[in-house]
Amino acid sequence: MTRTQEQAINACRGSECETHGIYVSAQPNFLPSHSDPATNRYLFNYRIVIQNNGNESVRLRSRRWSIVDADGERHEVQGLGVVGHNPVLGPGEKFEYSSFAPLQTQWGTMEGSYVLQRDDGSTIEANVGRFYLVGPHQ
Repeated sequence: MTRTQEQAINACRGSECETHGIYVSAQPNFLPSHSDPATNRYLFNYRIVIQNNGNESVRLRSRRWSIVDADGERHEVQGLGVVGHNPVLGPGEKFEYSSFAPLQTQWGTMEGSYVLQRDDGSTIEANVGRFYLVGPHQ
């Protein structure tokens, strides 16, 4: 498989979702150089773009992920901020970051949400649509 074909396949496995004016896209990628199929270790990275398409500023407060591997094992991950940040996004602004997810199977899925706080103290939950973590030969 050529690099271009691999990139096209990975592009189909991402997601885009907009909730309450917050647009979130996720783009996963398999990391063969950091994976070891012989020991059932598969590492994936993913790039997230969060864009505020609403009319008021929001601060990202927390995240929640649901990761399901090919065996149906579900792992819930929750935490404050993302990659050590609590970005404030004004109308039209975006924040991008990358992170990673290890699996013990060749494929799995991720989906989740972000809790964002408006200037008036109210919160909204922005969904992250399901995306696919797909390793070799899938």
